[in-house]
Amino acid sequence: MSEASPLSLAQSLIRCPSVTPEEGGALSFLDCVLAEAGFTVERPVFSEPGMPDIENLYARIGTDGPVLLFAGHTDVVPPGEVTAWTHSPFSGEVADGILYGRGAVDMKGGIACLLAATLRFLEARGPAFGGSIAFLITGDEEGPAVNGTVKLLDWARARGERFDHCLLGEPTNPERLGDMIKIGRRGSLTGRITVHGRQGHVAYPHRAENPIPGLLRLATALLAAPLDGGTAHFDASNLEFTTIDVGNPATNVIPATALAVFNVRFNDDWTAETLGTEIRRRLDEAAGNAVRFSLDLQPSNSPAFLTRPDAFVDLVADAVEAETGRRPALSTTGGTSDARFIKDACPVIEFGLVGQTMHAVDERVAVEDLERLTAIYGRVLEAYFSA
Repeated sequence: MSEASPLSLAQSLIRCPSVTPEEGGALSFLDCVLAEAGFTVERPVFSEPGMPDIENLYARIGTDGPVLLFAGHTDVVPPGEVTAWTHSPFSGEVADGILYGRGAVDMKGGIACLLAATLRFLEARGPAFGGSIAFLITGDEEGPAVNGTVKLLDWARARGERFDHCLLGEPTNPERLGDMIKIGRRGSLTGRITVHGRQGHVAYPHRAENPIPGLLRLATALLAAPLDGGTAHFDASNLEFTTIDVGNPATNVIPATALAVFNVRFNDDWTAETLGTEIRRRLDEAAGNAVRFSLDLQPSNSPAFLTRPDAFVDLVADAVEAETGRRPALSTTGGTSDARFIKDACPVIEFGLVGQTMHAVDERVAVEDLERLTAIYGRVLEAYFSA
């Protein structure tokens, strides 16, 4: 059936300009396809003061368990300078076996493969396949992630929806399809250090208090020793300074304050709270009575989490290996994803396309990879509902 082509589905989604927070027609397209396939589809809209309203989609077919949840997002980042693209970012053009467009890999291509595999599975097995399939799709992953997956999950669970496992179609493969399954993610914590001094003339330093040496002292203290040595499934936690700034245009003025911002990607040795305590301890120890500073740790909704390897992880890995000939590595690397919210509802793992061009000019995916990923998802469905 033509509508079960991952290429045509991906093209239709890419042609929807769904740059966060715009729905752009992408969820409406999914609504039509899923409803025609027999899914019950709902489109809840969530709000938050000071933020745009966000449309989301939840669809389910079947009433029995087990329930396999497919998750993803249709919102995309802006294309940037359109003239820099070889093909228009929202055209969904194919050239030399490559599909171009914003969202081709992150992650409209992945959603298209999930959808195509599901349509083919239902066509072959019919509606009585021994369980339920659900789609949880948000329009707020690339943005603040406030009115998206976290609220959509709360909405679904408040209605009595329960899930046994989730497969999130984010682009997880570094080089080739079959390289990597994500079984967890590092946490993220951002902090701002402000060192307080006293402004003055550089020729009269005794009348001023330069905050810059104090800031360097504190920064050195945070970087001097590793936060940890890594854990069984995670690399060592890593702290990076992203800016050091005094905002001082004058060369003959000692500034009053100096600011540094840092981000820590942390493993399961820490929570945001315990990590914040350790950071403050190191800063207090380094500052002593010599450096006046304040620390602002931003609220974090990105904990470190791990889905421990089990039968479901093996099932997906087996499907990947059967289709690609490669046993995927089980990884927790990379940035955050909506899996951090889903893990509170059910075990979640991520497997999708090759992510080399995500968020880049000329984002693109091989048409062959769309078909192969659809085949992998198809194998997952067959194995999951035959167990």
